[in-house]
Amino acid sequence: MADKQSHLNGAYYGPAVPPARSYHRHGRGSGCGCGCCLLSLLLKLIVTAVVIVGLAVLIFWLVVRPNKVKFSVTDASLTEFNLSNNTLNYNLALNITVRNPNKKIGIYYDRIEANAYYEDLRFNTETLTPFYQGHKNTSYLNPVFKGQNFMLLGTEQLSEYNQETSSGTYSIDVKLNLRIRFKLGKVKIGTFKPKIECDLKVPLSSSDGSLARSVETTQCKLDL
Repeated sequence: MADKQSHLNGAYYGPAVPPARSYHRHGRGSGCGCGCCLLSLLLKLIVTAVVIVGLAVLIFWLVVRPNKVKFSVTDASLTEFNLSNNTLNYNLALNITVRNPNKKIGIYYDRIEANAYYEDLRFNTETLTPFYQGHKNTSYLNPVFKGQNFMLLGTEQLSEYNQETSSGTYSIDVKLNLRIRFKLGKVKIGTFKPKIECDLKVPLSSSDGSLARSVETTQCKLDL
């Protein structure tokens, strides 16, 4: 009887309950997955490349100090500019000065295409001889536009031509299309295609030069 009483007084609640198991699903845990890590690495590489290129450009500029090449028309001779029956007869000769102010950069002019325009209509194209221009150097271009070309002017353009014929001075635009390379030391850098635009006011002169009038030096615009 005493044994039964002592057994009843003990706190027996059945077998022990095992602790709950934690399950881990692979591929869905917290943290950076493969795609996230690759993206982060790619962004770091891009930022690093941009910084390196920026520093290289800055160092290049500090060392070389590049300046724009200057183009100017120093003289022009227009001995014929006559429009008749939609045909323009012309004879225009130019002296163009090209100044390279850079101390350490030479320039290869691989292609020089000179175009002459009147009232936004091109009437002649000349290809000039390629050349190399050293640093701190002045070179000269001498395009000559001579011949005849079909020119169909509109009403306003024809009115402008008649006014300029009366005044004896014509508004002629000369544009240069270039293909150039730079030389720094022994290294040749890239291929570039700048455009040069010269807006001219050219007086008509006689073919024998007896009525020649001076032309003011005109600075040309450089478009890289």
